[in-house]
Amino acid sequence: MDLKNILSGLEELKVKGNLDIDINKIKNNSKDVQDNDMFIAIKGFDFDGHECILEAIENGAKVILAQEDGIDKNILKQIPENVTLVLTKNTRYALAIAACNFYKNPSKKMKLIGVTGTKGKTTTTYMISNILQKQGIKVGLIGTVASYVNNKKIADNENTTPESLKLQEIFSKMVEEKCEVVVMEVSSQSLKLDRVAGCDFDIGIFTNFAEDHISTKEHPNMEDYFNSKVKLFKMCKKGFINADDVHAAMIPKLAPECQISTYGIDNYCNLLAKDITVTNQYVDFKVKLGDRNERIKVSIPGRFSVYNSLAAIAVALQFGCTSENIKESLLNIRVPGRSELVDNKLGLTIMIDYAHTPESLEKILSSVKIYTKGRVISVFGCGGDRDKNKRPMMGEVSGRVADYSIITSDNPRTENPETIVKDIEEGIKKTNGKYECIVDRKEAIKKAIKMANKKDIIILAGKGHEQYQEINKKRYPFDENKIVNEIIDEMIKK
Repeated sequence: MDLKNILSGLEELKVKGNLDIDINKIKNNSKDVQDNDMFIAIKGFDFDGHECILEAIENGAKVILAQEDGIDKNILKQIPENVTLVLTKNTRYALAIAACNFYKNPSKKMKLIGVTGTKGKTTTTYMISNILQKQGIKVGLIGTVASYVNNKKIADNENTTPESLKLQEIFSKMVEEKCEVVVMEVSSQSLKLDRVAGCDFDIGIFTNFAEDHISTKEHPNMEDYFNSKVKLFKMCKKGFINADDVHAAMIPKLAPECQISTYGIDNYCNLLAKDITVTNQYVDFKVKLGDRNERIKVSIPGRFSVYNSLAAIAVALQFGCTSENIKESLLNIRVPGRSELVDNKLGLTIMIDYAHTPESLEKILSSVKIYTKGRVISVFGCGGDRDKNKRPMMGEVSGRVADYSIITSDNPRTENPETIVKDIEEGIKKTNGKYECIVDRKEAIKKAIKMANKKDIIILAGKGHEQYQEINKKRYPFDENKIVNEIIDEMIKK
C-alpha cells in the first residue's frame, strides 16, 4: 500500500524522505521486519522500540515512524538517506490509525459492538454472540479467551483487547469470512493506549465499575481508570449502561453525543428484570420483550448473570432477535472460566471463576453461599506486579464470606509468591475466618478437594479461562479443569 494512504488522517507529522513509497507490511517488532516494511517504534512499559530502529532498518525497513520525544539523537544520525523517517507525537495512536488504513478500515464494513466494564465483559460478549448466531447472523467475537468467527477460533489473544495492528488484522479476516457483526471486549488499557483508535463502534456496553487495574503499568488511580472506559461511549453511536451502577450515571453527561439506554434490577431503567430466582445451577427472571413479559432462564448461576443477560438482551433486541432465540441461547450458554462447574468423578461441586478483584470475589462467594447447604471453600490468590492495595482487601472478603479460605498463588509474575500471600493474609487476619496458606496452587486445590464433601462448594477463583501460571516472565501450563480431575484420579487410585 502507498505510504501516503497509510498515513492518511494523521496530523502534525514531520517527514524526512520520500512519501511515494509502496509498503509491504506494517510491523512494530523489529525482529519481524522484512524488505519494504514500515517499522513503528512503540515505547512500552518494559521495552522501548526506539532502541530497535537500526535493527529494523538492517532487516529491510524502508520507513520508520517514531515518536518525537522518544528517538535518540545518536540513532537519528545513523538513519540512511534512502529510509523515510516520519515523526509523530504519539506512535501508539499512529500505529492504530495506520493499521486501520492498511487493512482498509474493516470495522466500517461490519456492525461493531464494544463491551467495557470491570467485570462481566467476557460473559456478556459470549451471550451476545450466541443469541445473534441463533438468529442466523454471522458473528465475530474478540476477547480475553480468543477470537472466533461463529465459534471457530481464528486467533489466540495475549490481551483482552489485542494490540491495534493485530486487532485490525483480525477485523480484516472477519470481513473475509463475511461477518455481519463483531462483538468485542474493550479493556480500559486498550482505550487508554489507543489500541481501538479508528474503530467504528456502533454500540457500546458498560457492565459495571469497581477497583481494579490500579498500578504503575496500568492506571494511576480510579479516576483515570473510569475516564478510560468512558472513551468507548465517545466513539459509539448507541450505548447500553447498567442503571444500578453508580458510576454509569455519569456517562450520559461525559458522552452527550451517544444515545444511552439503561438496564437493571433495582433502579428505574429501560430494560428491567423482575422476580429473580437463583439456584446452584441457574438463575431465572422476568423481563419485557416486546409486548410480553418473558421468563428467562440462564445456565450461569448468580445475580450478576442477570445483569450480563440484560445487556445481551438489549443488544439482541436492536438486531430484531426473537424471544425464542434469546431464551434458548441464554439457557444453553457456557463461558470458559466464568462460574464454570467442573464435572468430576467424586460428584463434588467445584466452580472455576475469573474473580480476581475484591468486589468480584465477594459477589461469587456471596452468590454461592445463598444456595450452598454445606461450606463455601475459597481458593484464591492475587497477581504479581499488579495493584497491591487489593491484596488485603481480597483476604478480608474471603475471610468474612467463605467458611474456609486457602490463600495461594495466582500469576506471581516477577514477585515472590510468598510475599503476595502474606499481603493477602494481612486482610484475612482482620476477620474470624478460618484459613491456611498454601503457596503451591496445585497443592492448595488438592487440600480443598480432600476436605470437601458433596454439600460443600469449592470456588477456584482468579484464573478462570487462563491455562497457565506466569512466573518470572514465563508461562507454565496450568489448566484448572484438568488439574482438578488429575488430583481426583490420583485420589481414587489410592
